[in-house]
Amino acid sequence: MNTSHLMRRIAAAAAAAAVALPVSLGVLAPQAFAAQTDGPFGPGCAAVPAEGEGSIDGMADDPVATAALNNPELSTLVTAVQKAGLVDTLNNAEDITVFAPTNAAFAKIPKADLDKVLADKAALTKILTYHVVGEEVDKADLAGGSFETLQGGTVTTDGSGDAFVVNDTAKIVCGDVQTSNATVHIVDTVLMPK
Repeated sequence: MNTSHLMRRIAAAAAAAAVALPVSLGVLAPQAFAAQTDGPFGPGCAAVPAEGEGSIDGMADDPVATAALNNPELSTLVTAVQKAGLVDTLNNAEDITVFAPTNAAFAKIPKADLDKVLADKAALTKILTYHVVGEEVDKADLAGGSFETLQGGTVTTDGSGDAFVVNDTAKIVCGDVQTSNATVHIVDTVLMPK
């Protein structure tokens, strides 16, 4: 009698699980689908390599400074980060956001001014840490956002759809790029601390 009672309980539990599993999968499926459809956005994403270490998928495997090193659109930023001695700081940080200026963004700065900043470690560090927020900021946070930077200042973001700006001047050309420790928003203008 005990055995048949136990068998009935096991059968009832199995039947309940058989009903519950598809229901729970049905509840989870939209969330899983939403996560798969989220991802990088913006017209500049087309300039990111399609494959290799500098691709969207390749960058996801590395910490942010290493990931930037592998992206040809960010070579000037990488040089600046190396000159400021911030590679380890950025690579060892967790859950940060980087507004990463493209080579074209740095090219907007007159060469003499850029060379002067690149030679001044303190000024360079101040500018670069102004591009880093100590928390994750993804697309959902960008409309009407205000975030404290590692430099101590504040960056603001605004926009909608796939069109967002930082500090009313820098357009996010490719946003929500994931690295192993950061969310990266590639911008078309170097941000200056206020």
